[in-house]
Amino acid sequence: MGRADGPSGPQLPLDSGDDNGITPAAPAAEQAAAPEKASKAGRNLPAAIGVGAALGALVIGILLFAPTAWLAVVACAIGIATWEVTKRLREADVRVPPIPLLVGGQAMIWLGWPYGTTGVLAAFAGTVVVSMLWRLFQRGLSAQPQNYLRDTAVTVFTAAWLPLLASFATLMVLQDQGAQRVFCLMIVCVSSDIGGYAAGVLFGKHPMAPAISPKKSWEGFAGSLIACVVAGVLTVTLMLDAAWWVGVLLGLLLVLCATAGDLIESQVKRDLGIKDMGTLLPGHGGIMDRLDSILPSAFVTWLVLAAFV
Repeated sequence: MGRADGPSGPQLPLDSGDDNGITPAAPAAEQAAAPEKASKAGRNLPAAIGVGAALGALVIGILLFAPTAWLAVVACAIGIATWEVTKRLREADVRVPPIPLLVGGQAMIWLGWPYGTTGVLAAFAGTVVVSMLWRLFQRGLSAQPQNYLRDTAVTVFTAAWLPLLASFATLMVLQDQGAQRVFCLMIVCVSSDIGGYAAGVLFGKHPMAPAISPKKSWEGFAGSLIACVVAGVLTVTLMLDAAWWVGVLLGLLLVLCATAGDLIESQVKRDLGIKDMGTLLPGHGGIMDRLDSILPSAFVTWLVLAAFV
């Protein structure tokens, strides 16, 4: 759901992938073929639609027929996303410890099942402590670590950015009407993506944050805003039988979260000099490129629904 407000139309600079505006070097044959595959959005739309539909069907099927299996889906997605991010960071010579992040991330997801938020926060704290020690002694007791403060700070950021935020998507499914709560999250995020994409392509003229994500426009953001509020009201009232204003609040907050999550990942990719975090999903990039807007939205959805529903 990373492209929360879509492209801004032909008036703004586009790239062939995500919203970060970076076009990495590619073989001449690939560059020549790119214009034939890419749409105005800078991505292969048939592949993107096909993959998106398959992922949507998977989510719907699990939430309808086996909602507890949602934990396994989130755990698998976060494991792959963590691997993608740590691989990219290590390519940029940021020495984050992958094993503590991968193991600790799984602990955050699964310990929320029996212990709730206490288990999640305990696993997060344990991951931070182990990661600090791991990086300190990674080169042995007799060697001084290089860039320790930078690498440790990035490790803590990664642990909070991926598994900690994702754990709130699993905490929701364990509550009363858990599947419906997750549906609210996913439907509003998808609506943000679709509304922003349509408005950006049709009306986008004014860039929102050209230094970070040149394809984002204020018109696209307005489309995301309208779609999120409408989706929020419909899902909250029809699925959770809650007040309409809860849906308005959820839609307003999620459009901010989705856009901020997308911009954050775009800036991270700019810092690393890459276009996508991975290549697993044709037309989308990697798993992390699909989760960037969902992760902060999961926490906010859990918070709003826990407080008012």
